[in-house]
Amino acid sequence: MAILKIARMGHSVLHQVAEPVDDPASPEVTAIVRDMIETLDDAGGIGLAAPQVHIPKRIVVFFIPGARANPDAGDGDGEEGDDHHDDGGIDLTIMINPEIIPVGDEMDLDWEACLSVPDMMGAVSRHSAIRYRWQTLDGETMEREASGFHARAVQHECDHLDGILYPMRMEDLSLFGFAEEVNRNKSLLARPNPEVDDAPDEEEEEA
Repeated sequence: MAILKIARMGHSVLHQVAEPVDDPASPEVTAIVRDMIETLDDAGGIGLAAPQVHIPKRIVVFFIPGARANPDAGDGDGEEGDDHHDDGGIDLTIMINPEIIPVGDEMDLDWEACLSVPDMMGAVSRHSAIRYRWQTLDGETMEREASGFHARAVQHECDHLDGILYPMRMEDLSLFGFAEEVNRNKSLLARPNPEVDDAPDEEEEEA
């Protein structure tokens, strides 16, 4: 396994449509996924798409911390399944060739950050609820429904597969800036979500 270099905004690999994976069960794909997981852990993010590590393939790894998915929930005991916890958290998920289907027309505006846009954050409008499907490393097709931060994180990561970075989806650049300053001054900005915790020492987790 290896820690891979993360591409930053402006690199050509982040602005192209990634290629589908023909054989999810191939040793090459398994090796890529292992390196992506190690890189994600080293970077301290919650999600990573293969183009972010200079590999133009449709591969995403991500997880959702329970506290981030549902700040009002307790610790949870995971009784909703091996990967989906009752506190809203999602275990590490490996997605090959993921597809997203919006559920309804409702949109939410909220803050995002990205490992490929370091030290910055901005407010982005996303579908509030989605259905998404993907292939596992065994080639099995899986499907989930998601809402809130879970839905936002999946949309953010899958955008990378189509050459889209979150600033490209922003409609108001006054809600884009250095994370340290944004976290310090959220109360002075046009807040996209009044329920977002404005504690100055908290930072949006990067994907």
